[in-house]
Amino acid sequence: MKQMLNIKQIQELINTELDNINFIAEPKQLYAPIVYTMAQGGKRIRPVLCLMAAQLFGQDIQKVMYPALGLEIFHNFTLLHDDIMDNAHVRRNKPTVHQKWNANTAILSGDAMMIKAHQFICQCEAEKLPKAIELFNSLALGVCEGQQYDMEFETRNDVTVDEYLEMIRLKTALLLAGSLKLGAILANAPEKDADLIYQFGINIGMAFQLQDDYLDSFGEQKTFGKKIGGDIVANKKTFLLLTAIQKAGSHDKSNLNNWVSVQHADNDEKIAEVKKIYQKLAVDTESKTKMHTYYDTAIDSLKKVDGKQTVKQELMDYASKLMQRTK
Repeated sequence: MKQMLNIKQIQELINTELDNINFIAEPKQLYAPIVYTMAQGGKRIRPVLCLMAAQLFGQDIQKVMYPALGLEIFHNFTLLHDDIMDNAHVRRNKPTVHQKWNANTAILSGDAMMIKAHQFICQCEAEKLPKAIELFNSLALGVCEGQQYDMEFETRNDVTVDEYLEMIRLKTALLLAGSLKLGAILANAPEKDADLIYQFGINIGMAFQLQDDYLDSFGEQKTFGKKIGGDIVANKKTFLLLTAIQKAGSHDKSNLNNWVSVQHADNDEKIAEVKKIYQKLAVDTESKTKMHTYYDTAIDSLKKVDGKQTVKQELMDYASKLMQRTK
C-alpha cells in the first residue's frame, strides 16, 4: 500500500486528477459547461471524505479515486441545477451556467454530469459495484427529496423545526455521510464501522448546516465570507427563524411576522430588529447548543470506529476546522 496522505495532499491529488480528465467531446455545447463547472474549484469535501474513509480502513486510495471523483461530479451537477431553480446569477464569483449559456443548456449539461457521475462510480472493483451503486442511488434520490422540501418551504407558513432538520439532513448531510460510507465499502470495512462512519458524516453535516444558519445572522462578514443577514432579508426558513416562531409569545410572534411578511425598504433595520427578537428568545444560544450536540454525536461515532488511529485523528481535526468558522 502507498504512503498515507493527509487531507491537504488528498485535496491536491483530487484537483490534479480532475485537471487530467478530458470532459470535452462532441457536441461541444453539451460538454463545455461541464468543463467550466468542474474548473471552478471548491474544497472538494466529498471526495476528500471518501478517500479518507478508504485510508481509514487500509485501502490504497487510487483504487477508490474514480468513485470519489464521481461524488464530486454529482455534487457539482446538483449546484448547476440548484442555480437554475434559484435563478442565481453567480457561483464562486463567476456567472452561473444558465447565465453564461442558457437554461436549456444548463439542464442538459447537468443531466450529462449526472450520467458521468454514474460512470465514475462504476469504476470500482466488480464485487463491490452492487453495494456502491445502491448507496449512490439512495444518496442521489435523497438529495433530490431534500431539494424538493426546500422549494416547498419557500411558500409554506407552517414549516416545523423537525421538518427543517429533515430537509437539511437530506440536502446537505446525506451526501457527506454517503461519501464516507462509500469509501468504507470500497475498503472492505466491516458493516458496523461503515455505519459508524456514516453516522459521523450525518451529524457533522447537520452541525455544519446549523452553523451556517447561525453565522449568516450572527457571524462577521470578514470571516464568514459573505454579507451577514442574507437569510433574514430573504425570509429564509432556517433553524433560527422556525425556533423563534415556535417559542414566541403573541407580541413577539406578531412583531416577527411583520418583519418577515412585509416588504421593508431598509434591509439593515430588518436584520437588526429580527436579530433582537432572536436574542430575546435565546434562539441564538439554542442554535449553538443544537449544533454542538450534533458535533459531539459525530465525534462519538468516529471514536467507536475500528480503523487507523492517525486517519481518525485527521478526520477529527478536519471536522473541528469545519466548525471553526466562528464570528
